[in-house]
Amino acid sequence: MLEKSNNNEVCPIPDKKYFTIGEVSELCGVKPHVLRYWEQEFTELSPVKRRGNRRYYQPHEVLLIRQIKELLYDQGFTIGGAKSFLTKDLMKDNKAISSEMIKEIISELEAIAKLL
Repeated sequence: MLEKSNNNEVCPIPDKKYFTIGEVSELCGVKPHVLRYWEQEFTELSPVKRRGNRRYYQPHEVLLIRQIKELLYDQGFTIGGAKSFLTKDLMKDNKAISSEMIKEIISELEAIAKLL
């Protein structure tokens, strides 16, 4: 059975562009083999691979890993449930962004129409 983690001990993410798998493992409290497995399961999680297939994670991926850990370990989601939750969450974000963009385009078009 999965153990609940103590989220009060979450350390802040340092101000860096890239993190090694060992650093991410420590920041998120997840073993490296689990991170490699999650890369296969969650398409949103795709670290940059460089020399010798070394993985380099960006800060947004560290946040995503923490969210996945929260869903799986603390909230009791299955991997399939976590995938669908994240997909729905991303779709909500995209809808919010697209509606903001549409409003901005409309206001720009109205400004152009006034100039004409």
